[in-house]
Amino acid sequence: MSKMWPASQYSHTNTQPIKATNEHQNQQNLKTLGMTSAISTAGPKPIDIEKTNDLKVSLTPFGVFESEAEMHHRMEVLGALHRLVRQWIRDESLRKNMPPSVADTVGGNIYTFGSYRLGVHHRGADIDALCVAPRHIERCDYFLTFYDLLKQQPQVKDLRAVEDAFVPVIKMNFDGIEIDLLFARLALKEIPDSFDLRDDMLLKNLDQKCVRSLNGCRVTDEILRLVPNINNFRLTLRAIKLWAKRHGIYSNTLGYLGGVSWAMLVARTCQLYPNALPATLVHKFFLVFSQWKWPQPVLLKQPDHVNLGFPVWDPRVNVADRYHLMPIITPAYPQQNSTFNVSASTRTIIMEEFRLGLAVTDEIMLGKCGWERLFEAPNFFSRYKHFIVLLASSASADDQLQWCGLIESKIRHLIATLERNQHITIAHVNPECYNSVPLNTNNGQPLALPPGSTIPRETSPELNKNDKGEVVVNHCSMWFIGLVFEKTNVNVDLTYDISSFTKAVLYQAENTNMLREGLTIEARHVRRKQLHQYLSASLLCRRERTASGNKRKPDGALTHPPKKSKRLSESSTDEVSILSYNDDSNSSNLCEVNIQNGSANGTAETPKADASTSSTIACT
Repeated sequence: MSKMWPASQYSHTNTQPIKATNEHQNQQNLKTLGMTSAISTAGPKPIDIEKTNDLKVSLTPFGVFESEAEMHHRMEVLGALHRLVRQWIRDESLRKNMPPSVADTVGGNIYTFGSYRLGVHHRGADIDALCVAPRHIERCDYFLTFYDLLKQQPQVKDLRAVEDAFVPVIKMNFDGIEIDLLFARLALKEIPDSFDLRDDMLLKNLDQKCVRSLNGCRVTDEILRLVPNINNFRLTLRAIKLWAKRHGIYSNTLGYLGGVSWAMLVARTCQLYPNALPATLVHKFFLVFSQWKWPQPVLLKQPDHVNLGFPVWDPRVNVADRYHLMPIITPAYPQQNSTFNVSASTRTIIMEEFRLGLAVTDEIMLGKCGWERLFEAPNFFSRYKHFIVLLASSASADDQLQWCGLIESKIRHLIATLERNQHITIAHVNPECYNSVPLNTNNGQPLALPPGSTIPRETSPELNKNDKGEVVVNHCSMWFIGLVFEKTNVNVDLTYDISSFTKAVLYQAENTNMLREGLTIEARHVRRKQLHQYLSASLLCRRERTASGNKRKPDGALTHPPKKSKRLSESSTDEVSILSYNDDSNSSNLCEVNIQNGSANGTAETPKADASTSSTIACT
């Protein structure tokens, strides 16, 4: 059953050594968990206990465990938010002419889900929560009157509503805790305090947005119900999440796996080894999923056959589901594929990391190295010779937050477009977004947009302008995509790929009324030797270890390292320009789109080198 906020069992500050336990072991040995019987029901050995204690010690420096004071503060914040929800629902009920005696009893709850509900959140992590209201409270009330109530609270900062999202949400910082608050309206007169959201019949007659909002809580609770030992599951999941983040494969938005997908993979491992301790489970996790026969789906239980009319993942019925590359299916109705965004490139990258993870954990279990090796972050920038850098700039912090969110949500479409290019083997996007002052600044001062890139007009006073009336860009964020080409001596045309991406971003921005003066998006093709213009030396110079412990040589890009590149050619179109440079040139390819009064206009920097007219990148 979902709870409004976790009890003391969600504290993970206990540092006592883990001991073997036989609690419920006999029952587990007789129980089939998930879709198949267990691979092994063997209990832990003394070495497993030792390795698990070592694992917990190795996790501690990364801030994955919260202190008692931090946990208590989170509970206080959720309590305050719960009281605000109750106050708002009562006020709305009175406003809708409900008698005070009835308005006092209609209820309303806050439920948590995601990493916080699973009990695996780290220090400083946000909280995913759901506001559940009775049937007379509409979603428009939530985004109007409740939003206004939140604005009046002194402890609420960075408040923003995303009403048009696939799953509508209000985001906020509540007394130092980041919270994503969803909304669901149930077809009930009142919401009791102790209310179980697991009943499938609650979804009857609800709209799709409410069902999607409820799905987070329902899936999280079902995962906890389906694992044999919650404490072992939690410690294992903490380790796997940290590993995934350190290795740059934790991002549902960018086509990797998100939190719920990692939780389901770990839960399946726990089902297959129900009596194993976390150290063994981490090792078995890599053993199982480095050999998994994708697109065979990962399921935690037999899908429920509930006929309420909501679409469910079923490749026998839905043709589109047959093309999903790495399906991991949520256990609660309506069942969905949590890895819909995975592409061919991201699946290749994830599988390579699984294989490397298995090699490292093999050595850990043999005592050849410690757990810290598993959590070493590889150097993304030493793997490739060619990169596309995406730059998002704006004139205010609020604009930048929304602008980056929109661009990030579209990057996976650019990856899919690049993958369709017959000459590109891998398009590897780094999930980390790097902040920087805009390029070409004068001694680090904010960049004034080039004349003609924006048309000065009377705007809100928070936009900084220079003495010429030009909007001054104060914020710049960057994403990097590493490219592997299939072969050398070939000209690769990326003009269409980039223009399709920028057009999609601008189209979405226009449709959501997000266009603001000063917003820019650029896509530049750069070589590894030019990355120092964008990133600090400490990021670029760090070298990574291979599974055997040796330093990885540069260009260790998965299994398809690119050949040496000597020259890039120039091309140009109205909106996107790819410019040329030689080995001795400091100029880089630039694809730039600036927003001018709500429209896209291409601008290009002209290099000093001679320009050609071909729309290609030459890889030799």
